[in-house]
Amino acid sequence: MKKRIASLIAALAVTAAGTTAYAAKAWAPADLRSLGSFLLGASETGSADLNDDNVSDIFDMIAMRKSLISSVGDYKETTVPATEEYVKLINRNVISDGVTWLVQSGAATEFSVTRAKTVSVTLKGDSSVNNGEEHRPRYAILVNDEPVLTECLSEKEKTVKVLDSDTPTNAVIKVIHLSEANNGPVGVGSITVGSDSALPIIPTSQKPLHIEFVGDSITCAYGVEGKDQYENFKTTTENFLKSYAYLTAKKLDADYSTACYSGYGVISSYSSDGSRNTSGLLGDHYDNAAANAPYNIPWDHSTTPVDVTVVNLGTNDNTYCSKDYETRGPEFTKAYVELLGKIHKAHPDAAIICTIGTMGCAEMYPYIEEAVEQFRKSSGMGDKIMCYQSAQQDMNNDGLGSDWHPSYTTHQKSAAVLSDKICTLLGLESDQVGIDVAADAKYEVSLNKDAGADAATYFSDFDKSFWVNVVTGGKEQSDVQSVISPIGLKKGGTYKLTFKATAPEGSKLPVQIRSKDGKTVYCDETFTAKGEKTPFEAEFTVTSDDPAAEFAIMFGGKDYSSVTLYELHLVKTA
Repeated sequence: MKKRIASLIAALAVTAAGTTAYAAKAWAPADLRSLGSFLLGASETGSADLNDDNVSDIFDMIAMRKSLISSVGDYKETTVPATEEYVKLINRNVISDGVTWLVQSGAATEFSVTRAKTVSVTLKGDSSVNNGEEHRPRYAILVNDEPVLTECLSEKEKTVKVLDSDTPTNAVIKVIHLSEANNGPVGVGSITVGSDSALPIIPTSQKPLHIEFVGDSITCAYGVEGKDQYENFKTTTENFLKSYAYLTAKKLDADYSTACYSGYGVISSYSSDGSRNTSGLLGDHYDNAAANAPYNIPWDHSTTPVDVTVVNLGTNDNTYCSKDYETRGPEFTKAYVELLGKIHKAHPDAAIICTIGTMGCAEMYPYIEEAVEQFRKSSGMGDKIMCYQSAQQDMNNDGLGSDWHPSYTTHQKSAAVLSDKICTLLGLESDQVGIDVAADAKYEVSLNKDAGADAATYFSDFDKSFWVNVVTGGKEQSDVQSVISPIGLKKGGTYKLTFKATAPEGSKLPVQIRSKDGKTVYCDETFTAKGEKTPFEAEFTVTSDDPAAEFAIMFGGKDYSSVTLYELHLVKTA
C-alpha cells in the first residue's frame, strides 16, 4: 500500500503546474510534496492541510482527487514527453533523444488522463520498420484495458488519435510492445492531451507486487495467434497480451518486467544440428536492457524492485543437451546455477521460481531441479527458491500456435498454475481459478474383496488414461470403482468436472466427487456410455473446505467388463 501511495504522491507532486482552488484555498505542487512526505513518514514537518480541517491526513488526498476531476479553466491541449514525469514506464525501456523505446516483450507506457476530450500519441520507429511486412514491431494501444488499435509499426513517425470525445473523459491509456526485442522496438515520442484539468496526464500508480519473467519464445508469446503449427514465425502473430507472463501479472494485479528472446537458452540457443550454439545465451544479456544494439546498454535493476523472478528456460537447450544428456546435462546445470547467481545478485530480496515443460523437454527438468538445489544451498535462499514441471501443452484439445508453440488456451492454463505457485511461495491467498485440482492426484481402483470383486489396472503416464479390466464385479456397482485422489477443494468454489470414458454401450455409471470417508458428496451424477471416449461434464459448488476429496466412477456388479478413463480434469472456475 505504501508503494501505491508513494507513486501517486510523486506523480502529483512532479506533474502539477500552477495552483488550483479547492474549498476557497489555493494549493500548489509544494503542498502535495509536503503532504506526501508527511503521510509516508519521511518527515515530521511540512504537512499540508488542503481541506482546512486542521489535520493532515487521507482526507486531504481526497481533496486532491476532487480538484483533479473538476474543471479548473479553459480547455487546452498539452503536449508532454513519454517520461516518468508523465507516464508509468513498464518493463525494460530505453530513453534516447526524447523517445522512450519499448524494447522488451510487453514493454509499455501507461498513464491516466483527466477530463480529456482528445488524446493522441506520437509513435517513433527505427530501422526495423523496414523489416518485411510480417516481421515489423507490433504494438497495441489500450484504453481502460481494452485494445483500440493493434498493428505493426511501418513508419518512422506516426501520430495516433486515441481518444476523441465531445464530453470530458477520464481514462487509463497504455501503449504496449506486443512482439519481441529481436525484431525491433516501438518508440513513444510524445503525448498530447486536450483537457480543462489542472493535471491532464499523470502516471498510473505502481502496484504492490512486481514479477520478473526470464524466458524464451514461450514467454514472448511466439505464434500465439498463429493459425496452426505449420505456420512459421511472424511478429503479426506474436501478442504479449496473450502470454502466460502477462496473464499471470494481470491475475495477480502485479507489475512485470521481462528479459526474453526467441531461440535463447542457458548453455545453448536453438541448435538445428545438435552442436552447441552460443549466439543467444540469456545470461549474456540479462544485465542489459536488450540484446541488440543500440539498446544493449546496461540495465539498472534498482529501477524495478522485484518480488519474484520466474525463469522459464531450457527448451532450446534441449536441442543441444539431448544428443548426450549424461555429459551435457551437468553442463547445463552448471550454467543454470550461474544464471541464478546473476538474477539473485540483481534482486537479492526476490524469490525465484524455475519451470520447464510446456513444449515438452521433460528430460531437462531433473537438471533444473539439481541446479535449484545447488543454488539453494550455496545462496542460502532456502524456501525462497523452488521449481516445478509445467504441464505439456494438450495439442489435441487446446490447439497449437505457430511452429508448435503454445496456443492462447495453453498460455491461460499456464498462467493459472504459475499464479498459484507464486501465491504459495510468497504466502499470498490464491483463488485457484483455472487450476486443475486433480492434475497431481493418484489413480487407483477400489475393490470390495468381501463381495468377490477383482480387477486388473493399467495407468498410462503418456496420456493419463486409466484402464480397469473387471474379472469379477461383485454384487453392487460400488464394489468396483476407479478412484482419483487426493483432490483439494475450497469452500464456496465452483468446479467443472470433465472426462472421457469408454465403457459397455448403454451402461449407466454413478459418478461422484466426495469426501474421503464418503459421508459428504459434493457432486452426484450419472455417466451414460455412448461409444468410444464418451464425453462427460458437470459443474458443482463446494460447501466446505476439503483438502483430500476424491473422484469416483462405479462400475461393479458385472463380470468381464472394462472401463477406461481419459483426460480427466477438475478445474476451479470461480
